Amino acid sequence: MEIRHLTSDDLDAVLDNRRRAFGPLSGGGAETWRKLVSPMLPEGRYLGAFDGPRLVGTARINPYVQWWHGRPLSMGGVAGVTVAPEDRGRGVGRALTHAAIERCAELGHAVSALYPATTPVYRSAGYEHAGVLQRITVPAEALRTLGGPGGAAGPGGTVKLRRMGPADAAEVVALIGRVHAAARASGPLSFDERTWRLWLEDDDDFCYLAEDGFVVYRWSDGNIEVDNLLAGSEATARALWSMVGSASTVAKSVKAFVDPADPVLWMLRERSKDEVSQTRWMFRLIDLPAAVEGRGFPAGVRAEIPVEVTDALRPGNAGPWLLRVDGGAGSVTRRDATGGDRAGGDATRLTIGGMSALFAGVPTATLRRAGLLSGGSPDTDDALDAAFGCTAYMIDYF
Repeated sequence: MEIRHLTSDDLDAVLDNRRRAFGPLSGGGAETWRKLVSPMLPEGRYLGAFDGPRLVGTARINPYVQWWHGRPLSMGGVAGVTVAPEDRGRGVGRALTHAAIERCAELGHAVSALYPATTPVYRSAGYEHAGVLQRITVPAEALRTLGGPGGAAGPGGTVKLRRMGPADAAEVVALIGRVHAAARASGPLSFDERTWRLWLEDDDDFCYLAEDGFVVYRWSDGNIEVDNLLAGSEATARALWSMVGSASTVAKSVKAFVDPADPVLWMLRERSKDEVSQTRWMFRLIDLPAAVEGRGFPAGVRAEIPVEVTDALRPGNAGPWLLRVDGGAGSVTRRDATGGDRAGGDATRLTIGGMSALFAGVPTATLRRAGLLSGGSPDTDDALDAAFGCTAYMIDYF
């Protein structure tokens, strides 16, 4: 089996593999897919596994920015992982996953994330469950009434909304960065401008832009689905949500992908039981020093903790490190194997999956009981939780 970069000549075979793995795409869906992936081919972002001339599997690495405590990191979003039905069980998926990790490193991604169809293959490659994609269902009428004085959109309100399209892609990307940085968000991602331009061309989506927020939504079976709604202020949040809810004379419910702590859940007049569905995503550190240096940390946390990481696929991540956090910034530097005593005691030992999960806010108590963390002490556990603690989430599926 050979793994190589795919070219435009391979796309028909890739599309056939995709259809066999995930089901058919509509004619329009196939055209959009080609527009999405074609620019990635010359960048070496689409890998194919071949048995002679026959394509047996694929994996794509999407170029994303992901925020961690409000700071952006380069993230490789692994998607489009397919294996032909007649070739399953041969280790094709595992080989492609390993190749995708190496390609993420070559492309300069500090971290990687994916939505797993199955956990064991990705866990064995160092990915671990990290965060959620959460969708809520709320009555449209409950949203319609959120636009109180000063928050309503339209002529009578202070928040001005306008329709947005492909020409607004750069503004949307910049706005996403400002809002996530200010909110110290952990986990959400942004597409690049070319991908946003493609999404904003979809005639089935209704897209509106404010000075500090935007919304993308559509009709679905007589109700409303919100793909993205991001707001940097209460007034804009109320204006956007109330506009979505203004269809309440027709649509009875709104389904929306949101932060689990999205302010809209605290704006609703009545809330006693949340109707929620969650999809899990997995996460991996590709370059441990770059990821820690690029991540944001709480400004009030100061710590020096010896850690030891094992990573069979990326030896540069493995070994003894001294983790430092101070003034909202972090770093890891190499230390001697005997440096634990000088740095404050027995090192905290983690698999790369455990380190990735810790980075994404999974508590040390959970990691210990799952066998992903050992060593250290209660004090170092507290310090690690204070440094990395967050509720990681996405609002985009890929």
